[in-house]
Amino acid sequence: MAQMKSSRPYLLRALYEWILDNNCTPYLLVNAGYPETVVPQNFVEDGQIVLNVSPSAVRQLEMDNDRVTFDGRFGGVPQQVWLPVQSVMAIYARENGQGMVFEIEPVNPPEPPEGGEKGGEKKPDAKPATARPSLKVVK
Repeated sequence: MAQMKSSRPYLLRALYEWILDNNCTPYLLVNAGYPETVVPQNFVEDGQIVLNVSPSAVRQLEMDNDRVTFDGRFGGVPQQVWLPVQSVMAIYARENGQGMVFEIEPVNPPEPPEGGEKGGEKKPDAKPATARPSLKVVK
């Protein structure tokens, strides 16, 4: 049986439209520490960032099966944001909290080259592992 693609990007796009159709403001909760995630670091708290992705807050929003990208202003400074779809932890309406929380995606380490690493040698550009942020329920 063929493995199906992730449903996350399809659900993200559908929920985004649903939130807008209900005249609400779509927010994304993002794991800012996920590889290849580009967000304004001075707005990250506990490894996470909440982003307003309403049409009035962002420009050139694109949601494809691999990433979410847009141009936004943070503290008056323009910045381009790149989010791997797997970094999006939740999408919800600001006004009532309705939306969806996604399963945390594991970060798979890159495959070693054929033949593997020899004699336990360490690659010079290896980076130390960082702690993964966790989603908190606020009541």
